[in-house]
Amino acid sequence: MPRHTGFTLGVASLVGTTVGCLILWKLIKRRRQQLYANVDQNVLCNGLTTGVQDSDHDVRQPLEKERSVSVEKILQAEVKIISKAEEWETVWPILQQDLNMYPVLGMDCEWVSVDGRTNPISLLQMASHSGLCVLVRLPRLASSACNIPRTLLTLLANSSVLKVGVGCWDDASKLMNDYGISVKGIVDIRYLAMRHRRDLFQNGLSLKSLSETILCFSLDKSFQLRCSNWDADEFTNDQVFYAARDAQVSVALFLQLLGFFSSDSSTTWESFLGKCQGLIDVPFKGKGLVNGDINVVSKQKEGPTEQTNVNSQGDPRRYKKKPLGVGYSVRKSPLYDNCFLHAPDGQPLCTCDRKKAQWYLDKGIGDLISSDPFVVRLRFEPSGRPESSVDYYLTVKENLCVVCGKRESYIRKNIVPHEYRRHFPIQMKDHNSHDVLLLCTSCHAVSNYYDNNLKQQLAVEFSAPIGCEEGMRMLEDPIRRQVRSAARALLHASKLPVNRREELLSEIRAFYLVDDVTEETLKNASNLETRIFNETFTPHGLKVVQCSAKNGLKSLMELEKRWRQHFLDKMAPKFLPKQWSVDHNHSKLIKKYGEDLLIEI
Repeated sequence: MPRHTGFTLGVASLVGTTVGCLILWKLIKRRRQQLYANVDQNVLCNGLTTGVQDSDHDVRQPLEKERSVSVEKILQAEVKIISKAEEWETVWPILQQDLNMYPVLGMDCEWVSVDGRTNPISLLQMASHSGLCVLVRLPRLASSACNIPRTLLTLLANSSVLKVGVGCWDDASKLMNDYGISVKGIVDIRYLAMRHRRDLFQNGLSLKSLSETILCFSLDKSFQLRCSNWDADEFTNDQVFYAARDAQVSVALFLQLLGFFSSDSSTTWESFLGKCQGLIDVPFKGKGLVNGDINVVSKQKEGPTEQTNVNSQGDPRRYKKKPLGVGYSVRKSPLYDNCFLHAPDGQPLCTCDRKKAQWYLDKGIGDLISSDPFVVRLRFEPSGRPESSVDYYLTVKENLCVVCGKRESYIRKNIVPHEYRRHFPIQMKDHNSHDVLLLCTSCHAVSNYYDNNLKQQLAVEFSAPIGCEEGMRMLEDPIRRQVRSAARALLHASKLPVNRREELLSEIRAFYLVDDVTEETLKNASNLETRIFNETFTPHGLKVVQCSAKNGLKSLMELEKRWRQHFLDKMAPKFLPKQWSVDHNHSKLIKKYGEDLLIEI
């Protein structure tokens, strides 16, 4: 046999053997996946229970039994459908008990797409560690008179309660875009799976794949269920089962990956959370992974792009990679230093910050009376004195969230939003620090949600639109845009039909009122500014203030009082400074100026 023939046969045999092994390996793998997907959960649990009795079986079986029973309990837990605020208030205490024990929620969302466009989220699914699943029909709550309950908004904005799932960052972004709801404490379990189970890459990282691989539980992800009508008046049993399973499996996967079911009962929750280090509130970026190394993604998140987003002053909803609250810049120093200013005769005038008190000393117009507390006595007669010893500006104020009492991560909250306050007359801007309070980031996000609701009400009442054409400073002029398009077509389209060319030239001649269109005219028209100033434009805040001020000072004070009462009603603050009042300074202003004082805005 020739030498080259033997060599060819050897190579062919080697290639054939390799291909045969690959095909056999694929068949075995597919068979194993089918077995896992089709296995009945009850049979699995019974098999594991029986296996524990046999001491010759794998030593890991007792742990598998404990895990499977726990997962089974989660998947068989009660499901509650919430369509009204009263229904939420009924289930909230039960859910709160679970969260007090282990603050984690499996989370998922469902919505409907029509003609390729996604509608607002129809259903929010949340499941606790016990498996209790709450299906919240957001459109029905948002359209009700009392809006979405504050306890639900606070729960979602609370970063100490983890919200876990596959793609939960995207769900959180959509909740912000659709309803202005802030979600914090997000953990994508795909990151957790890649960190602790590197073997999962070959089977995929979808919720269905993770469930089959880790929990040996098959999820029904059929098209009929996934794309069913989530806006229906009543859900079918299959819809309820499908929606609940997604949230319950998410929390079960999270606990399993942390080793929750197989760990000693004395293991603290904090030790479990250590395995989530660097994964909280991180958007999933599968393409940026290096061998499943999450640390690479974490470093990317801290780069210049993210920092730019955090420090931006625009609408946080423009940045799809973070929900409201995450980018808040919390105070690095206390707001209240509680330094005192005294009149020359020793009468207390007000409290102030340390910087202001020091200014009087540096200018030589005040004397330091005490260092603790810091008291400065003025050397001149002040323009005004407090009317009583219980004046608001004489009270010592604590640096804490006035709603929940949290003493860290707080920021300033303007009770009367700046877009209204900035247009108030000078008489009502005096001493407006009364309406600047401290809120933690979670309560601030919840408060902003309710503020947006009131703004929408004011927009309707005073015909002061927000974000529509009447509320835009610049408008697109269709005639100018048509002329610009015509000029660009004439400059760049060399094969235009004669009739069409003449039609475009006539548009340009009519706009510029000329008989001949030169090359220079075409160039000017091709760069024509198409936006024009909207002469009817009036900012929303200014129009509301103008309408409120038509009936005098008292009418404008009613707007101020309305915002203050709105804050009390929606946020129910428990730690307000003493003497804080919805009609603060009003009697003093009426006494000084009269309630019919005409206000020019």
